[in-house]
Amino acid sequence: MLGRSADELAVDIERRVADHELLPGDRLPPVRVLATELDLAPNTVAAAYRRLGERGITIGRGRMGTFIADRPPVMLPADPEVREGLQDLSSGNPDPDLLPDLCSALQESSGPTVLYGDPSVDEELAERGARLLVADGVSADHLAVVSGGLDGMERVLQAHVRRGDRVAIEDPGYPAVIDLIGALGLVAVPMDVDDDGPQSDSLETALDRGIAAVIVTPRAQNPFGSAVSSGRASVLRSSLDRFPDVLVIEDDHAAAVAGVPMHSIAGDRERWATIRSAAKTYGPDVRLALLTGDQTTVRRVEGRQRLGPGWVSHVLQRLVAQMMGDPAINSEVALAADLYAFRRQTMLEALRERGFEAFGASGLNVWVPVPDEAAAERSMERRGFSVRPGGRFRIRSAPALRLTVASLDESDAGRVADALLEAVSDLGTGTRTA
Repeated sequence: MLGRSADELAVDIERRVADHELLPGDRLPPVRVLATELDLAPNTVAAAYRRLGERGITIGRGRMGTFIADRPPVMLPADPEVREGLQDLSSGNPDPDLLPDLCSALQESSGPTVLYGDPSVDEELAERGARLLVADGVSADHLAVVSGGLDGMERVLQAHVRRGDRVAIEDPGYPAVIDLIGALGLVAVPMDVDDDGPQSDSLETALDRGIAAVIVTPRAQNPFGSAVSSGRASVLRSSLDRFPDVLVIEDDHAAAVAGVPMHSIAGDRERWATIRSAAKTYGPDVRLALLTGDQTTVRRVEGRQRLGPGWVSHVLQRLVAQMMGDPAINSEVALAADLYAFRRQTMLEALRERGFEAFGASGLNVWVPVPDEAAAERSMERRGFSVRPGGRFRIRSAPALRLTVASLDESDAGRVADALLEAVSDLGTGTRTA
């Protein structure tokens, strides 16, 4: 039963979205029509729609009406589990066998008891993290610790942008980033990507449209796998130099296991942040990221953080600091990076030998254009493989599949490529180069 107040009506519509009774793209009734149906004042319905829009659940399209957003920020059902018997190429996870043993690392980690009022950042983590950032050409004069890459990204955006601002993001790009933009009431401006990162003409177009911020993955871009090259970084910095007020956010989520060096585009801008997550290197449950940037941005992030969680647990901070400084773990991380690169390259070669156009310059995934994502996904399942259709990653880019190769035995690459060749042949046409 629909609610009687604006808040109750908004909550009920949100529940129906979460329960899939209302789907992305569905049009809500006009304000006066719904008001008449429910015997409510039009102002009550309008207020409910406004609340839904502020939360990113709906989007207004002028005279066309109000629609459920493409990616409403509600607690949707989790992705279905990989069916038993299928080889998982869909998860995006690192290889569990290549992650450090956290229990052993915890036993080696120690430090004083932390109390209210103590510094929020562990001194050893700050020192070791700053050293690594500086080695990659990233300034670390101001440093904060946040609960993962997306937490840091949200805090940086909230420190500078306002609802309705335009934010340039990669396309294809990480679904959680696309969802976050919508949840904050921001407008996503897609940038095309290639192996070298965001294409310069796409960034120029976005800048000319009046963006307030740009989010770039400098390496291991998910799902495309691009890595910003030195030359591309120089071109992008030149474009950004004309717009000193634009906020630049770099999401270095794969860090040491990306397989390639980092080339930053932030430079010495007035507004910037680089966020380096520990999740891909040490494990997804290590919910920690280093955040560096200009003084104002870092201060705003820390100030807002104090009003909520206060700080990231020093137990976790000391664990990451201990792993950063452990020579044996550093060797394990270096080996993981090499194996990920080898597996990725083996998969790319197998696909290209069969005529596919495939991308993956860095990271844990390979991006393969196909004519029909859903049909190709079903066909791959019939052949024993679970893959991820590209729809959740795309705004306007062409259909594709994402294959996670982090745990793929190189001897299986040929089988996967053969299966995909058969899957595309089933569709009648393909997006192959030969």
